Amino acid sequence: MTEPRLRCVLPFEARSAEVRLLRRATAKQLNRWGMPGAVGDVELLVTELAANVVKHVGEGASATLILEWKADLLRLEVHDKSEVMPTIRSADCDEECGRGLHLLAALAVDWGTVLTAAGKAVWCEISIGAGRACRRIERAVEALEKYQGISVGAALQRRGPEAGLEQSAVELIADLLHWTAARGYDPDDILDRAQMHYEAEADAA
Repeated sequence: MTEPRLRCVLPFEARSAEVRLLRRATAKQLNRWGMPGAVGDVELLVTELAANVVKHVGEGASATLILEWKADLLRLEVHDKSEVMPTIRSADCDEECGRGLHLLAALAVDWGTVLTAAGKAVWCEISIGAGRACRRIERAVEALEKYQGISVGAALQRRGPEAGLEQSAVELIADLLHWTAARGYDPDDILDRAQMHYEAEADAA
């Protein structure tokens, strides 16, 4: 017996006003499916994916957003008529180039691009509910374990893995705040937004 699959197809034009309408339609569909806790992340991803079409395919280009929900995964696909494949650029590039793809990598369980008969599709999958929170924790542990080797001294590591990871978390957050300040962002604003994001997900779980 196959698992039930829900699908919604939303055509749109790559214009700022259309992107706003697309976000609203996405939120309405997610609420209809009973997943209001996912609206924030999904709206953000939809915005970046649609903005990528505006920037790299062209203002007014025809595109389609497909939402597909199966089990604990929500899949987003944005189809356009260009065969130019997007690439992630380095985080220190002068413009906000590749920002949408960095968000995909940060928020999604998996993502990718594929050529289609009419052009290409950029897709990503995010976990819904508790599984999504677990995946966030798994990503955090993976990042901290890698970070620990370069930021934490041998004395801390001898105190045990938890002490090392805790100190790594402090160092990693501090480095990220330095990075945001160097990019011209307000570190306090970033912390507030991260806290609000965390609380919203915790309340929705």
